[in-house]
Amino acid sequence: MSEPFDLNKHTFRLLQNEPFFAALSRRIHKHPTNSIPTAGVAINKETAQFEMYYNPEFMAGLSDDHKLGVLMHEFYHVIFEHVTGRLPPEGMNIMWNIATDLAINSHLIGKLPEQACIPGQDKFEDYPVGKAAEWYYSKLKDDEQFKPDEGEGNGDGQPGDGQPGDGQPGQGNSKGKSRLEDHQFDNHDGWGDVSEEAKQMAKERMKQAVADAAKEVQSSGKSWGTVSSATRQKIMDMITPKVDWRKVLRYFIKTSQRSNKRSTVRRVNKRFPYIHAGKKVTRQAKIAISIDQSGSVSDKMLAAFFAELNGLAKFAEFTVIPFDTDVAEDKIYVWKKNKRQVWERVLCGGTCFNAPTKYVNSKNFDGHIVLTDMCAPKPIASKCQRMWMTDTENARNPYFQTKERVIAIEP
Repeated sequence: MSEPFDLNKHTFRLLQNEPFFAALSRRIHKHPTNSIPTAGVAINKETAQFEMYYNPEFMAGLSDDHKLGVLMHEFYHVIFEHVTGRLPPEGMNIMWNIATDLAINSHLIGKLPEQACIPGQDKFEDYPVGKAAEWYYSKLKDDEQFKPDEGEGNGDGQPGDGQPGDGQPGQGNSKGKSRLEDHQFDNHDGWGDVSEEAKQMAKERMKQAVADAAKEVQSSGKSWGTVSSATRQKIMDMITPKVDWRKVLRYFIKTSQRSNKRSTVRRVNKRFPYIHAGKKVTRQAKIAISIDQSGSVSDKMLAAFFAELNGLAKFAEFTVIPFDTDVAEDKIYVWKKNKRQVWERVLCGGTCFNAPTKYVNSKNFDGHIVLTDMCAPKPIASKCQRMWMTDTENARNPYFQTKERVIAIEP
């Protein structure tokens, strides 16, 4: 008698061309069970961890492509928080289950078993590809073909108690099941049967797991496999903390300030009054602002950046340094407080970060801000603290890795 199918022994082979999902898979426990007909993900009530459950016989009967599709389908449920936070006002029900499947399966067309619901196919022919679960849910509620006949139940029965898969799929309140159940191939039992505390803990843990998987892929230089750029951006949006770049800019300038002391008879020396002159302390930062002239820095981003600098001029002296592959020294100017600066592009070459860094290192600056798309090799070290400001996409996926602060400007 052959041994039951063990998914854990096949994930490396199945996911060898999907680096992101392979990294995420290592962070999710997978358990065989005969209590569900296919597969599913749920929160373990005791550990508040996301786990995947699968029927060994079901998985063994699938082709490798379909095995991969099922794995990715279940992981997408976790990534997009279908289990932890995005429930409709009516709570968990079969219609929401199908809506989440439609949203996910838009990314997995051609990779799933026949019973999977696919936007644009069969009963869902009028459902466009690429919509959110909430959009599909709204359309399903208005779709006449999925409304129960008079006297039939709505198919929104309650999941069973215990671990995921122990309950029966939602039963209608009378003789018939909702016809939507014919299109649900994975198991969503137990999604709504977890405490809010366990959901929140599982959500935070999984968010960290997704972030770690994304960082692992980026640091290794591997691609994201078949994950589309739009989906990758959604994932990065979910795991990237929202940072107020204006606050970060103000903090950078504040921490760059140096103290200057000078003697003055207008202040009393607290230690030797009327013997020695007092001291007046002033704090101001001398900040270099290198601006990439390659054309990739948008006028909109420049406008937002310069508007913020104008309000910060009282805390610092800004020296604006245009550069491409070299520094345009004849175009360097000092930002004067309350003086409106009119921006113009003075260079149009490539990009080399060594040029402005060498210039700043040769001067007595307290901080260095580089406004750029970051599309150039990593530069030499800076003698003063340095911060990079770019657009959202390049902040998520920089051309080079750095431990220095990288902030996205969102006008």
